[in-house]
Amino acid sequence: MNTTKISAKYGVMLGFVALLCTAISAGVHFLTKDKIGAEAAKQQQALLAQVIPADYYDNDVTANCETPDSQEIDKICTALSGDKVRAYAVEATAPDGYSGKIRLLMGMTPEGEILGVRILEHNETPGLGDKIETRISDWILNFSHQKIDPQNLRDWAVKKDGGKFDQFAGATITPRAVVNQVKRTALEVLSRQSSGLSDK
Repeated sequence: MNTTKISAKYGVMLGFVALLCTAISAGVHFLTKDKIGAEAAKQQQALLAQVIPADYYDNDVTANCETPDSQEIDKICTALSGDKVRAYAVEATAPDGYSGKIRLLMGMTPEGEILGVRILEHNETPGLGDKIETRISDWILNFSHQKIDPQNLRDWAVKKDGGKFDQFAGATITPRAVVNQVKRTALEVLSRQSSGLSDK
C-alpha cells in the first residue's frame, strides 16, 4: 500500500516537472521566435547581396519567390526594378557531391549572366571539398559574371572534363558537382524565363 502511494506521489511529481519544462520551453520559444526570425531574414539578405547587387532591384526579393515543380530548382525568387525583371535568385541542390548533396544559391540575369554563386550547405571533406566555401578559398567566385548560352555549354565543366573551371588538387568530384549543377540550374532558369513561367 505504501509502495503504491509513493509511486503515485512520484508520478504526480514527474508529471508536474514535465508540465513545467513544457511551459518554460513554450515561453522561451515565444520570447525568442521574433528574434530568430529577424536573424534568419538578416542572413538571407546578406546572402542575397552576395549573388545579386543591391542596385539591381527595388522589391523585396525574398518575398517574391516560388517553389517550382522542377528537378533542378528548389526555389526561385525574382528581383525587380520597377516592373522589369532584372535577375533571379535561385536555390538548387547538386545531388552528386563527394559526401552527398550540396545546396547552393545563385543569382543570374534573364540574359544568362551568372551574377554570383554561394554554397548554402554541404558535407564535403575538410581541406579538400570544402574549398567551395568562400571562407576557405575564392574558387566559387569564378562563376561571377560568366555568361551561359547554347554556344558555350562545353565550357561549363571542370578542366578535367574539357571545360574552363578549375578542379581542386586531389578533389574533382566536388567542383564537378557544383559546376554541373550551376549549368543545369541556369539552363532551367533560361528555359522558364523564355516561356514566361518566372515572370511576375
